[in-house]
Amino acid sequence: MDPSGFLPLTPHQFHILLALSDDDRHGYGIILDVAGRTGDELRMGTGTLYTALARLLTLDLVAESGREHERRRYYRLTSLGRTVLKAETARLETLVR
Repeated sequence: MDPSGFLPLTPHQFHILLALSDDDRHGYGIILDVAGRTGDELRMGTGTLYTALARLLTLDLVAESGREHERRRYYRLTSLGRTVLKAETARLETLVR
C-alpha cells in the first residue's frame, strides 16, 4: 500500500508511531515516551492519546499487541505503520532541507 495516502500525519499521530517504533507500549507508556522524546514540549492527555490511537487502529497503523499486564493494553506498530512512519520522517526531512 502506498504510504503517501496517509500523509501528512498529525503531530500526535507521528509521535505515537515514533513511540511504538522501538517497543510495544501501553497508553501511559506512550505518553511518557512522547514527553521524554520531546523534552516535555508535547504532552498528551489521555483523551487526546486514545482518540489518536483509535484512528491509528482504524487505519491499521497500530494494533493491540495481545500483551496485557495489570489490565493495561499494549500497542505495537504494524508493518504498514512502520512504512508510513518512515515516509512521514522522509517528508519532514525534505521540508527541513
